Amino acid sequence: MFERLVPKLRVNTVFDIGLEELYQKGYRGIITDLDNTLVGAKAPLATPELLLWFAKVKELGFKLIIVSNNNMDRVSRFATPLNIEFVHQARKPSNTPFLKAMKLMGLTPEQTIVVGDQMLTDVYGGNRLGLYTVLVLPISVKDEGIGTRINRRVEQIALTRLRKQGLWHEEDKPQ
Repeated sequence: MFERLVPKLRVNTVFDIGLEELYQKGYRGIITDLDNTLVGAKAPLATPELLLWFAKVKELGFKLIIVSNNNMDRVSRFATPLNIEFVHQARKPSNTPFLKAMKLMGLTPEQTIVVGDQMLTDVYGGNRLGLYTVLVLPISVKDEGIGTRINRRVEQIALTRLRKQGLWHEEDKPQ
């Protein structure tokens, strides 16, 4: 169980993901979380830097979809002006939103990357389906809701177990 909480890659931000290398390895789609992955949980719009990252993702040939546990209003206000498809109220780590996102992109698990800031939702959900999982550091922990705060506490317990099992090494931690 705990092994499924370990991402394939750990980075500070989405900007640190080696997109070119992943594309060369055959990945063609990115399922990304929204809150605290792309922007802070209370940030309504994409930053200029994020807009450049979206352009790079598209230029390289990746398909991109946002899968968020947040509500329709929040996700739509962010994604619609950017012409990005999304799945809202996803109930991650359930398989359903990840399968729906892959279907919308027309891709297989072997072609799909999941990017998120939570081990219990993004990483666990993606790993269960054999997706390439990327864990980013949360952008603004102070803006998180109660559910995410509970998840963070459970993550700390899981990290303790993973370290004891030799599955989580601090030297792998982003700088």
